[in-house]
Amino acid sequence: MPGTHAGLRAIVTGGASGIGAAITAALRERGATVAVLDLQTSGVTDGTIAVPCDVGDDESVRTAVASAVEALGGLDVLVNNAGIGAQGTVEDNPDDEWRRVYEVNVLGAVRLSRAALPHLRGSSNASIVNTCSIAATAGLPQRALYSATKGAIAALTRAMAADHIREGIRVNAVNPGTADTPWVARLLATAGDPAAERAALEARQPHGRLVAPEEVAEAVAYLTSPLARSTTGVDLAVDGGMQALRLRPA
Repeated sequence: MPGTHAGLRAIVTGGASGIGAAITAALRERGATVAVLDLQTSGVTDGTIAVPCDVGDDESVRTAVASAVEALGGLDVLVNNAGIGAQGTVEDNPDDEWRRVYEVNVLGAVRLSRAALPHLRGSSNASIVNTCSIAATAGLPQRALYSATKGAIAALTRAMAADHIREGIRVNAVNPGTADTPWVARLLATAGDPAAERAALEARQPHGRLVAPEEVAEAVAYLTSPLARSTTGVDLAVDGGMQALRLRPA
């Protein structure tokens, strides 16, 4: 809804491409001023503040958040969207890979939230949204490490919501199904039969297609809107029914 975010100041991590770029566009369309924090900011659109940031490094995060808040003139919304993927069973990834993915997917959200909270406390419309995943609520093959990080994000979201509700800071998560993003495109490109693999990913979602980044962005726009002031501690599925529906074979 145009204007719902008028005057709000937001940080979106991983906002230069994919779901993050769609979230950035949705918030701006509703009137928010947005700062994108990303490793590579070349894809950030005009009118959006771009701040280089490595969410895997605490000093980089603190510096980037301080720069973004200064440019924005304050902070109302944090979207912890930056993340990386991982494939394989629990046997397939060495300890170093587990640490690397946790550093980005879990500790990245921790670092951003920790740096942003002092600023969010000064807002009358403060909220945090964490990009989680269907992998947190459904067992997917070959996704042990990735699923573990997203399960951590789901639990972290609820704990943060409990910790900060009396400070007026709402904390929620959005759970996309398999989305049509550059990361999924790269994953498909490595498959022996990309067309067949895409068809399989589409078929496992009850609505029969990949989730559009813009659909995830709409959910984030709702969760960050002042109209959602009674919504906190939830994980909102945007997955074509994959989490909850059990259809009979077609």
